[in-house]
This record gives sequence, C-alpha cells and structure tokens, in this order.
Amino acid sequence: MRNLRGWVLALLLAVVIAAFAYLGQPRQDSPEHSSNSDAANGASAARLFADAMGHPTSQIEGTFAPPSSNGLMFVFTPTSPYSTDDANQTANWVRQGGVLVYASEQGDPELDRVFSVTRFGSLLQSRVQYANPALDGVTTVAGGNLAEPIDVAAEQVAVLRSSGGLPLAYIQKFGSGKVVVLADPLVLCNGYLEKADNGRMLADLVGLVDDGAPVAFDEYHHGLILNDFAPQAWVATPWGAAILWFLVAVFVGLLLRGRRFGPLIPRPAETVRADAEWAVAVGELLRRSGARALTLGMLAGASERAVAQRTGLPAQPRDRFWNALYSRAPELAAELAEAERALYGTADGDADMLNAAQRLHRIAYPPAPERRSRQ
Repeated sequence: MRNLRGWVLALLLAVVIAAFAYLGQPRQDSPEHSSNSDAANGASAARLFADAMGHPTSQIEGTFAPPSSNGLMFVFTPTSPYSTDDANQTANWVRQGGVLVYASEQGDPELDRVFSVTRFGSLLQSRVQYANPALDGVTTVAGGNLAEPIDVAAEQVAVLRSSGGLPLAYIQKFGSGKVVVLADPLVLCNGYLEKADNGRMLADLVGLVDDGAPVAFDEYHHGLILNDFAPQAWVATPWGAAILWFLVAVFVGLLLRGRRFGPLIPRPAETVRADAEWAVAVGELLRRSGARALTLGMLAGASERAVAQRTGLPAQPRDRFWNALYSRAPELAAELAEAERALYGTADGDADMLNAAQRLHRIAYPPAPERRSRQ
C-alpha cells in the first residue's frame, strides 16, 4: 500500500509539471529577427529562400567574419553592438564587392557611422511602404506599425518611402559593393513575406549578387538575450525536457526511498587539554623535526626574558640587556651566561639538554625564600 501511494504521488507530480511546462511555454518571438527563428518576426524564411535559390547560406557565429567578397550578408537588428573593428571590417568588405542588407529599427552606432546612416529620431506610420522602380516588381510592402525614417544623402537612393514621402529604405553604391539600409526589418521577416510585395523585394535583394554567391546571416551580433535564460527556453526542447524528467525522477525516488543508514551517532564532547599536554606536544614536534638549535634558542630566549622582567631591564636589544645585567647583577649575569653555555654545549642526548634547561629555569624562576627554607 505504501508503494502504491508513492506511485500515485509521483504520477500527480508528473502531471502537474507537464501541465506547467505546456501552459508556461512563451509565445514565439524574435525581436532581434534571428535567422534561427520561425516566429513571425524571425528571419528563417529568408535563409531558406536564399538556399532554395542556389546560394550557399551560412550563419556568422563564434567569431565575426563576413563571407567572400562577392557575397551577400544580412544584418538584422544587432542586440550586441558592433565594435569599431567589426564595423570597419564590414565596410572594407563592402568596398571590395560585397552586398550588405542592414535592417534595424534603431540602428547600430558603429554601422551607422561607417555607412553614413542618418536617422530622423522620430517614428511614423509604416504599415504600408511605397517602392520606386529601383525594386523590380515591387509596388508596396507591408511593415510594422512604426518605423524611424532615414535622411538620405545625394549618393543614397531611396527605395521605400512612407505615405508621407519620407525614406524608409535606401540603396547605395559603396566602393565596388552595395549597401541596402532598411528602417523596418519586418518587411523581410517570416510573417510578412506573403503580404503585398514583400516576397518580391526579398528576391530582388538576393538577386543583387551573382548566382551561387554565398549568403550569410549575422548571428554573432545577436548575442544573448533575456529569453535565452527563461526556463521555458530549454524545457520546450527535447533534450531540456529529458533532463527535466530525469531530475524529477531522481528527486521523487530520493524523496520516497530516502532512509538513514542507521541511528544517529552523537558527536563526542571535546575534552579540555591540560597545559602540560600542549607543552609535551610542542616538544615532541620539535624533536621529530630535528629542530634542536631552534629549541635551544627558545629556551635561552625565554630565560633571558624572565630575568629581564625580574630585574626590570629591557630584553631587547640583547647586547644592551647583557651589558646592563652585568652592571646591575654581575653574579646573576655570570650564572645565566654559564647556564646558556652549558645548554648550547650539551651533546645530542635529551638528558643533558633537560638538565641544562632545568638549570636555566631555576635561574629564571628562583624559588621563594620560604620555599627554600622548607627545602
């Protein structure tokens, strides 16, 4: 009966966890428009389309390196800012014949600098964007609700405009290559390619490079986003779910089967050691380590400090102590010096050293007069 209750509890716990994982799954979203995402605002369809058109596709990850000089690179809304070196490398790559499609709502400071992108700083309606004849077969495209228009220069040709005539995208000859800047990346995202002429526009952009030219998507500058740390981000994956179920099974097993290996054994109370035991222990350590010279120095130094305290003399510096001791108590000084010479002159035997140490102790701590009379 007890085992049955355990299985019922485990089953209920599994049902609760499964329901929580299912209901807690976040809505698919890709605000950075990743080419790995199948969300409506992701860009996986653009990568699949380029691959279907015969272009070898790749994702720039790990280290930043643009494709070959005749290739095409898509940059969607960098969440990790471009460094100065990365931006300069991208500009040099375009000058050598590369084609860059740079689509970002707010732009990247370094990319805007190297390609002279000037943004108005205000938002306007961008659901319907109007194209000019530079885009073959494109009349209107559908975008997001709002976008920040771009102030184009003389060498920058606007290809998309808002209903009020403000540029939302332009194309520019840049060295031997080309740069296409879009203020609204959604026009190239999954959920918008079937609207208006968005699909034709993507085909025109891919057609800016030769057949078979490589097409790369910059995922290096997307970096980590907050959603990557959400529990649902790994629970919803097969390997994450497997790990979760394994942890749950181990926890439930330990919870139901966890028992002591035996009765608790109380910790014995600590005994207070006598001072003599500590002295014996220190002496034994000194003897085992062969620190005979150190031991002799410790005994002589302790005796000198005791004599200095008894006679009211400073123990340091040592030379002054001995000079003052010979002046104040010459007999005591002579006796102490003789005892130290005997100590340092002892043989290797412990008995001789013990006798010399006892002699020093009697000099340093002489017995009281009444004790002498009794003895």
